[in-house]
Amino acid sequence: MASPDKQQKRAQRAKAKAKQNRSGKPKATVVHPVLANPLINEPFDDVEIDLSTFDFKDIEENGFDPAHFDDLFQAMKVGESISLLAMCVVFLQYPVLELVVAEEAEDAATDFMMGLLITYRGIFHDEDEDAAVEWIGGAAFQHAYNEASMILQKKNARNTPGASA
Repeated sequence: MASPDKQQKRAQRAKAKAKQNRSGKPKATVVHPVLANPLINEPFDDVEIDLSTFDFKDIEENGFDPAHFDDLFQAMKVGESISLLAMCVVFLQYPVLELVVAEEAEDAATDFMMGLLITYRGIFHDEDEDAAVEWIGGAAFQHAYNEASMILQKKNARNTPGASA
């Protein structure tokens, strides 16, 4: 049998380890495993986007230059290499998109989103508009998009003080 001194030291280590495990678990709780990847969760944190210069009316009237959305398209490509769900999560976190959805009419915001998705499919999958629209309307994309939306709603509810999930 170990000496009382060794037993006390073991008990202290076990107590410290148990405390560490208890205090570490709330941080480890993730809304969804897809958010564990830093390329998917908050992928635009390091990207310089000046929302004050964004002119949605100009885009409505003249369309948009895909080069202005290269950061989005590159992040979506990385997400898609992981899964369709990851790509949708990335897409829905784009700050410009969040601004348009928050400040514009639903139809205008939907048209903008469709334009971005169609352009993405054209660039990375060499699809024409009809093929891209068919893909967007397909069951796989719709399921991934809706799941991504729910994941981000839960994440945002947890990150908002006083909000309940």
